[in-house]
Amino acid sequence: MAGKLFALSALDSEPLKVNLKCDPEEAVRLREEHPAIAPGYHMNKRHWNTVTVGELPDRMVRELVEDSYDLVVAGLPKAVRLRLDRP
Repeated sequence: MAGKLFALSALDSEPLKVNLKCDPEEAVRLREEHPAIAPGYHMNKRHWNTVTVGELPDRMVRELVEDSYDLVVAGLPKAVRLRLDRP
């Protein structure tokens, strides 16, 4: 997406883990509340979390992915965001 990442995973890893961008304050809260969420592996640990997929409810994982996407899109220039909105 416009040269930016919002999710990063080794799809063949067991268990499946994905790095997702997160608001820094929310990232800390999530790590404290969920053992399946850790600071981003090989990423900026302030802005990224590593999520172990099978250990969290599917709905929560989807919400974390959507939040990550939204954060990255919000940081893009307006002209790029407008292009992403078009079908």
